[in-house]
Amino acid sequence: MFGPFERLVAFRYLRARKAEGFVSVIAGFSLAGIGLGVATLIIVMSVMGGFRVELLGRILGLNGHLGVYGAGQTLEDHEALAARIRALPGVRSATPIVEGQVLGTGERGGGAGVLARGIAPDELRARTIIASNIIVGSLEGFAGDDAILVGSRLANRLGLRVGERLSLVMPQGQVTVFGTVPRIRAYTIVGLFEVGMFEYDNSYVFLPLAAAQAFFGVGDAATQIEVFVADPDRVREASRAIRAAITDRPIRILDWQQWNSAFFAAVEVERNVMFLILTLIIIVAAFNIVSSLVMLVKDKGRDIAILRTMGATRGAVMRIFLMCGASIGVVGTAAGVALGLLIAANLESIRQWLQGLTGQQLFQAEIYFLSRLPSVVDPWEVVQVAAMGLGLSLLATLYPSFRAARLDPVEALRHE
Repeated sequence: MFGPFERLVAFRYLRARKAEGFVSVIAGFSLAGIGLGVATLIIVMSVMGGFRVELLGRILGLNGHLGVYGAGQTLEDHEALAARIRALPGVRSATPIVEGQVLGTGERGGGAGVLARGIAPDELRARTIIASNIIVGSLEGFAGDDAILVGSRLANRLGLRVGERLSLVMPQGQVTVFGTVPRIRAYTIVGLFEVGMFEYDNSYVFLPLAAAQAFFGVGDAATQIEVFVADPDRVREASRAIRAAITDRPIRILDWQQWNSAFFAAVEVERNVMFLILTLIIIVAAFNIVSSLVMLVKDKGRDIAILRTMGATRGAVMRIFLMCGASIGVVGTAAGVALGLLIAANLESIRQWLQGLTGQQLFQAEIYFLSRLPSVVDPWEVVQVAAMGLGLSLLATLYPSFRAARLDPVEALRHE
């Protein structure tokens, strides 16, 4: 498409002489604008994608993909019910759970709202998100009726250590002639876990299933059956299969999409809005390309006229200026992609360096739910951003190139 003559002239125009330095400066700013816009878009999309992946992984890794509840009652025959659910295709596991909101108090005073979950010790050890994130203590002592596993931030808030005792207080206690007496029970802390999500590390505790059944007074029953499926995105199909398999009793089924629909919808909306806003950076840089090429055409009017009189066609002139603008877009986009991927791959290290340099907390877990800045690069998104940068750059060259091709040599040389 571009011949040797056109490439030679185009690259000669890009290497502006000292007298034409202003045009070269504008072209340089255009290149920098395209590069920064593409890099910023890649970085932000990587962070937003990382947020979704990390939050989804932690939420589903700890809470399961769906929960099966009794209709206003506990599940007495939970083992048989769990076995029926495990036999369904697409179901990876079904675990009986006892769960309730309680008040936790430490030996040194202080209290906090706690979500206590009772789970069989073997099932908890199979949860990688917990078993691989024990920072103090171990799961060896997680058994019997006097063991508890506590989130690291909750332990810090209450000043607790492994080997100390955490008291759980449930307001719905025994009814006496003097009124309702809260149920209180102290458990020995066998370990501290840190899954990296503030909400869980700050409010979750785990008890052996038998200990939780005794504390909550549900006998040998469970409050829910937590189900993991092979494909979380097809959880609705698994829900329908469970309903079809369990017809002898009323049940309620809630999946992760229902639990967290508003949260993930907000993340997706924010991600789309950020994409649109940051695209404006690339559009502004594309307008800079238009202005620089218009000034270049104005400055090179006499040269264009001479080329036309020597036999250069309008198409050749148009291709010369198309190549000038496209070169800015291609180099800027390539530099932006390289810079964006480099920063996205080292984002957490850069954050730590900036925190050490400024002494400010740049990423608070209490606000952003996660303890580290996530970044997940989607190759398809990178291709889309690069294609958009190249496309806008090429579109920006059309008007100046068309104007150069339509230049009348007689008018351009009349006063020479």
